[in-house]
Order: sequence, then C-alpha cells, then structure tokens
Amino acid sequence: METDLTNKVIFIMGVSGSGKTSIGRMIAHKLSVPFIDGDDHHPPSNIDKMSRGIPLVDSDRLPWLDKLNEIAVNHVGSGCVIACSALKNAYRMRLIRSIETDALWVYLKGSYDQIFERMQNRENHFMGAEMLKSQFETLEEPKDAITINIADSQELIVEKIKSHLV
Repeated sequence: METDLTNKVIFIMGVSGSGKTSIGRMIAHKLSVPFIDGDDHHPPSNIDKMSRGIPLVDSDRLPWLDKLNEIAVNHVGSGCVIACSALKNAYRMRLIRSIETDALWVYLKGSYDQIFERMQNRENHFMGAEMLKSQFETLEEPKDAITINIADSQELIVEKIKSHLV
C-alpha cells in the first residue's frame, strides 16, 4: 500500500549546487503538489550578501527559516516540496517546528569537487562557486533523511527518491 505523500511537506536539502531546485521541481511535478524554492524567499539583504561572496550567519538565516516554516505549515494537509539548503540540524528543526510528523527530508549528497564543477558552469544564480567552501563547512549531514548521491542523472535521482517515498 502506498503512502499518500500529497499531504506531506517534503524538504529537498543540500549545499548550493547539489540540484535541490531541479530535483525538487521534478518530484513536485510527479506528486502533483506545489514546488517552493527557498531561495525565492530570502530577503534582499541576504541575496546582496551572498552576491558579494559574504556567507550568511545565523542571524541572517533565522527570519528566512521562519518564513519557510510558515509556508510549510500552510501546506500541511495539501502537501508541497520545498528546496532549502537546511545545512544545520538546528535549521532543520526550525523549518519543521510544529509539523514534525508531516515533514520528510531528502538530502542530495555530493562531493565538494563534483558540486564545485557544477557551480562553475551555472549561470544567473546569486550564490557563486566561491561560497561553496563555507556551505560544506556549515553542513551537518542529516541522520533522519533519505540520502541520495547526486552522481546519477536527474531522472534516476527522482526515481530513487520516489522509491523511498512509497
């Protein structure tokens, strides 16, 4: 028997360049639920800092995480997929505050070199490849997530995620 995932909030997490947006959109489409890109909800001050190569600190992230939590809470019962780096356990706990049993985590895992190469080829994104080092330094790998290696094609990654979700 399949689990009804259309009422769950699925967080796609990982460092910048791991494929959160692309994979998140594909999963949301497969499940027929909305996709929310966490990057779209950063305040302009955060985007300005990251565009200038300045890593965010916790005080920059907290209002953004609270906004994403509000969005997640509003989608419990109807479901959605949210792409968000969620690098620290404390950030993940803040994101699922009051919806713990309605949230699922998918961690897109890749090596520094693999993701750095991807980021060098990426255009029109405020997070430059030079910021990747700080992301890996901040990353606390989750223990309670579906962990997917990003070396495969996007289609295979989506199929692997779906196999864990049912």
